[in-house]
Amino acid sequence: MLRESIDSALKAAMKARDEKLRVSTLRLVTAAIKDRDIAARSEDRCNGVSDEEILAIFGKMVKQREDSSAAYEAGGRPDLAEQERAEIEIIREFMPRQLSDQEIESAVTEVIHELGASSLKDMGRSMAALKERYAGAMDFGRAGALMKKALA
Repeated sequence: MLRESIDSALKAAMKARDEKLRVSTLRLVTAAIKDRDIAARSEDRCNGVSDEEILAIFGKMVKQREDSSAAYEAGGRPDLAEQERAEIEIIREFMPRQLSDQEIESAVTEVIHELGASSLKDMGRSMAALKERYAGAMDFGRAGALMKKALA
């Protein structure tokens, strides 16, 4: 499970007295997962969040850091932008390989054909199928744009 691999990576980084950035990033990841676990318990899911939900958390964390990095670059703070990019790399260690643009395009086309989607009314159902199959492995912003273009 992802949860165990993150915990063991954090313990190893702390024992090795690794760089502070790695330890702090892994602690942030752990805290985000625990936060979602607490929310899940309020929904009577005592086992906490699933690996798919953890991958969604990772996706959001990467997206936040990409946005922050771009803002820091625009604001003339390349040092902070570099720190955000370093955090992204640490988080991505635990994510599946990201699909290329061509792979995203073929996945979108495949889902459209499988579901028989023909208009924008089918977009929600099609995107749900993509998210189920490719959680954490694809940029759903790009996939959504391609899906919209294909169904328009």
